[in-house]
Amino acid sequence: MDLLIRNGIVIDTEPDVHVRRGTDILITDGVIGAIGPDLPAAGAEVIDATGRIVLPGFVDTHRHVWQSVLRSVSADATLGDYLALVLGRLAPAFRPEDVYAANLWGAVEALNAGITTVYDWSHIQLTPGHTDAAVEALRDSGARVVFAYAHLGADDASRNEAEVRRVVARHFPSGDSGLVTPAFAAWGPVYGSVEAAEADWRLARELGLRISLHATGEEPVERLHAAGLLGPDVMFVHANGFPDRAMKMVADSGGTASVAPAVESQMGHGSPETGRLRGFGIPTGLGVDTVAAVPGDMFAVMRAALASARLRHFGEGIGALPTAADILRMATIEGATALGMADRIGSLRPGKRADVVMLDTGLPNLAPPHDPVGAVVTAADVSDVDTVIVGGEVVKRAGRLVGVDLPRALDLARRSGERLLGTAG
Repeated sequence: MDLLIRNGIVIDTEPDVHVRRGTDILITDGVIGAIGPDLPAAGAEVIDATGRIVLPGFVDTHRHVWQSVLRSVSADATLGDYLALVLGRLAPAFRPEDVYAANLWGAVEALNAGITTVYDWSHIQLTPGHTDAAVEALRDSGARVVFAYAHLGADDASRNEAEVRRVVARHFPSGDSGLVTPAFAAWGPVYGSVEAAEADWRLARELGLRISLHATGEEPVERLHAAGLLGPDVMFVHANGFPDRAMKMVADSGGTASVAPAVESQMGHGSPETGRLRGFGIPTGLGVDTVAAVPGDMFAVMRAALASARLRHFGEGIGALPTAADILRMATIEGATALGMADRIGSLRPGKRADVVMLDTGLPNLAPPHDPVGAVVTAADVSDVDTVIVGGEVVKRAGRLVGVDLPRALDLARRSGERLLGTAG
């Protein structure tokens, strides 16, 4: 059945951010069919969007979804503290059923907040069973997810090409199709050797997997450049402290970036490089990173991005002065571009997948919506998310998640988190 969103305050992001009031969106077979006023609705299910802001679903370009059951355990942590606690002590205690509970709950959390696409940088591959549970949970959630497989550890001995091939063959036999699609999360050459990075890049490109890696400071980009590994299929996460020459190398290669401004500011990675990355013309998305330290919604991340970028502009003269529209683009179409998915998601252009979010402007923090774009970026929160649609399927309606057994998911997450924290003391 067709779905018609009627009479919304529509914010689209392509070719630029613009508002169209009193506008309808027709969804046919999971795809946006038309957008405009007074569209015919014969035979369609109608969702009344009067008094609602309607915009593309948010795109989270970097999150460790398996950490959802560890919410706020490292709220005061530095990066070193976080690595010691979460990766050093808690991660080894995860069973496959814990990974399932965590990935299901993390994806559900994202949907509830209007994040329709999540890039899951997954480094909890303790056994093949852990990996299988991770993918199964993502499929059960109803979210659009890029599952990025990371080897068990950063040392070269932890590389397991056979397991990567098994995961792709078992879970993604038809390649890039369905809501959950594959990618590769690389350790090197930041945490591993250049030789291991070269082998991982060869493997990923042979399998048609885009690559993402954590990288900060001097040299990571230069090492990749020297090895001939840069390219438009590589996304750099964080990029704090990249020198100008590295920024130019990434830009010239067609590479992309993901900034996690809340985590970076809180844990001490360095000043978020939002303005510098975009100033070099590098498509840059936003990421939550980990709910062990920061909120899991894009509203909090957008505000962190806006505040930190403007602070650097005013205080250090770095980067152009960002606008709310710039930040909203990063959370939608620019994030989709960073993931290589701008042809499918990130805007409301006809022909794209129908990933749509509706915000209720009848609530105190959003009303009256004089500037809808400014309101989304600076005033909205999760409580305003009224309706969420992924691929034409309504997954949240009238403020309540549908299509997922929420009490079961919560029970699994709660019991898993309590056991893990108890095990780790």
